[in-house]
Amino acid sequence: MPSGRTHDSITLWSLPLVTGGAFALTQSGNLTLVVSGAFLVGGLMFGPDLDIYSQQYKRWGFLRWIWLPYRKSMRHRSFFSHGLMIGTIVRILYLIVWVAIGGSILILSGAIVQQLLGTIDHWQILAQQRFETSIGMIRQSLQQHSGEWIAGTIGLELGSLSHSISDWLVSAYKKKMKKLGKKRAKG
Repeated sequence: MPSGRTHDSITLWSLPLVTGGAFALTQSGNLTLVVSGAFLVGGLMFGPDLDIYSQQYKRWGFLRWIWLPYRKSMRHRSFFSHGLMIGTIVRILYLIVWVAIGGSILILSGAIVQQLLGTIDHWQILAQQRFETSIGMIRQSLQQHSGEWIAGTIGLELGSLSHSISDWLVSAYKKKMKKLGKKRAKG
């Protein structure tokens, strides 16, 4: 398989093509920026190799621990980590779960602290209001910026795809060379 450095080079060298293609298709600087930025994130930090101890995994720094359950539950190069579209969707959903857990902890602990400080009487009411506000903001963002959300998802998938395609090509090449080697040994 290509090394982490090779995958990074492929991502960086592909960026102008992705940027040009995105602009040609959308005629929008904003959407092109979203696709290109997400492509970089998808290729450098959010790609298929989060299922192993990889450059992508290491780039998460002190937050890399959130990927440990993902790594333990995914077989490397499985359909759910390296599969076309499904791998990116699984990683997005996985990250959404972590963001929801983290947001919930912040909302609950903030409300409890405010009750302990005596600024409110019932932490549950404040927490419920903050949950409802957060969900409303997410819905509003998804509705008002659906193009950007779609562009970001496409960019993440393209970044992931640049990684997976290089893996598939190298695997196919090695398989072909192995077959040729066996034929030569027989003949």
